[in-house]
Amino acid sequence: QVQLVESGGGLVQPGGSLRLSCAASGFSVSNGVMSWYRQATGKQRDLVARIINSGSSTFYADSVKGRFTISRDNAKNTVYLQMNSLKVEDTAVYYCQANVLFGSRGVYWGQGTQVTVSS
Repeated sequence: QVQLVESGGGLVQPGGSLRLSCAASGFSVSNGVMSWYRQATGKQRDLVARIINSGSSTFYADSVKGRFTISRDNAKNTVYLQMNSLKVEDTAVYYCQANVLFGSRGVYWGQGTQVTVSS
C-alpha cells in the first residue's frame, strides 16, 4: 500500500537550514503530484510547495519563495524540501502529500514532521 514517511525536522535557529525528506513506497513519485504542506498550532494546513509528476513544474507559496526548494529523486523514490533562511514563522508540522495519478490512485498523507525555528 501507499506509504509516506517524513523525516528531517527539528529545532533550528532563525537563519538556519533544514532538509525534509519524504520517502514513498507503494507507488513511484514520478507518477504523482508531490506536495509539502505545513500546519502551525491553531492554524489551517497550507500548501508550501508542489512538484508536478514530470518534474518540470514547481509551485511555491509566496511566503517561502526564494528560500525553499522542492525536489525529487526518482531513484530513491523520495521528495525533498530544502529550507533555507528559516524564520520563526516557519515553525509548524510539515506534511508530505502525494496525489497518485497511476496505479494506487488517490491522495495520501504522511504523519508529519515538526520544524521549530527559535533562538
